[in-house]
Amino acid sequence: MKINKWITSAALAAAFMVTGPAQAQKAEFINILTGGQSGVYYPLGVALSQIYAKTIPNVKSTAQVTKASAENMNLLQAGRGELALALADSVSDAWQGNAEAGFTKPLDKLRGLSATYNNYIQIVANADAGITTLDDLKGKRISVGAARSGTELNARAILKAAGLSYDDLSKVEYLPFGESVELMKNRQLDATLQSAGLGVSSIRDLATSVKIVVIPVPADVVKKVGDDAYQPAVIPAGTYAGQDVDMPTAAIPNFLVTHSGVSDDLAYAMTKELYENLDGLYAAHNAAKAIKLENAAKGMPVPIHPGAERYYKEKGVIQ
Repeated sequence: MKINKWITSAALAAAFMVTGPAQAQKAEFINILTGGQSGVYYPLGVALSQIYAKTIPNVKSTAQVTKASAENMNLLQAGRGELALALADSVSDAWQGNAEAGFTKPLDKLRGLSATYNNYIQIVANADAGITTLDDLKGKRISVGAARSGTELNARAILKAAGLSYDDLSKVEYLPFGESVELMKNRQLDATLQSAGLGVSSIRDLATSVKIVVIPVPADVVKKVGDDAYQPAVIPAGTYAGQDVDMPTAAIPNFLVTHSGVSDDLAYAMTKELYENLDGLYAAHNAAKAIKLENAAKGMPVPIHPGAERYYKEKGVIQ
């Protein structure tokens, strides 16, 4: 009888361990959709996933390599991620269902979490390619980022504003930043257009391997894009080896976006821990130093998630 009682008690204890605490401690997942490993999204996503794993109870967090902005929006809509980095124009196109940008219908589940930092259109050519202006790109070989990525959509917009199209180029490659740079080192490409934070590792790598020229995007070209997301900006002298002068270009804001299926409590926690652990993001990439709480809700192309909104109201960022 004692043996049977012991077995019964052990079985009950085991059952409690499986059902009780397991339910109470059920882990939530935060999959952060980023971009290519040689861009800025990826190191920031990794840093943010590490912050969340340490600071939000019962959360498992990962950073996923993707084709960046446009793909990230489609993955969020499908519930295949909880948070994503994306360019403002891609987020707006996704919300509106812009078919030309790759969105066959409006992605109505998207919700904003925070503004972050600006991307800069960075067009870099091999110094011996004879390219010093946008018009010089005619007949040249260029990589414009992964097809339908935020970078590639930026490339289409800038080239169109400059009176150019892909038909004017001798070759167009749709490649991630790192692969574009490797082809340039091997003289298989003349130029690359990369939409990223200043000091992106791919262009730093290129500039230390070959002599480069940063191509200006004049303010009048930026204005001709006809999209308020594109603003005149400057790539400061010394951003890359061999770049001795300030270079005009276009800047486009980046946003952290989530979706309506993420609970209010989780969205609140993601927002809170983002702003209470900014040092961890600053350490990941200099571009993150532009992330400021006072700018968090500015220019959001989609509705702010109620959980994020609660945090911003607590902090007085929005009324």
